[in-house]
Amino acid sequence: MQDKKESKLKQEMEHTGESLQLIVFKLGEEDYGIHISQIKEVVLTPNITKMPQTPPYVKGVANIRGNIIGIMDLEEKFGIRPGITTDEVNQRSNYTLVIESDTFKMGALVTEVPNTLTIDASAIEEEVDLVHDKNVDTGYIKGIVKLEGQLVILIDIFRVLTEDEAEKIELAQNETS
Repeated sequence: MQDKKESKLKQEMEHTGESLQLIVFKLGEEDYGIHISQIKEVVLTPNITKMPQTPPYVKGVANIRGNIIGIMDLEEKFGIRPGITTDEVNQRSNYTLVIESDTFKMGALVTEVPNTLTIDASAIEEEVDLVHDKNVDTGYIKGIVKLEGQLVILIDIFRVLTEDEAEKIELAQNETS
């Protein structure tokens, strides 16, 4: 099922000359973008409850509009900064990007209100030659959006988590439902 959404995103991105809408947010000092179809909503982050036996970048679960969803810290997942505790997250004003696929719901923490950006598909540089850690899957990076004076790292949020990680988060959510 996740493959359907991924192929839809790929088809939307492959059409040259068409406009794409992105949700743009900061992680560390850099701008990241996610195709708007991958975001269900943006909310103020509610109180998070830490769950046992979850990866360190999963800060816990939260109740968002009656749904219990796992909350992920992308800065920690991507190695941008060292992890912070769930208590520290709860003391900050954060926003959560609510992500929903056919198989799971997840929240991604961001510190600033995300912006929307409409770009031409030709502004995406898909062939980016970077040096990556061979032990880390970077298949979630879809390219770099080139704007005047700004680069936005375009990611496919559904590919950030491995299937195993998504299953663990789903189990944690189900335990609290």
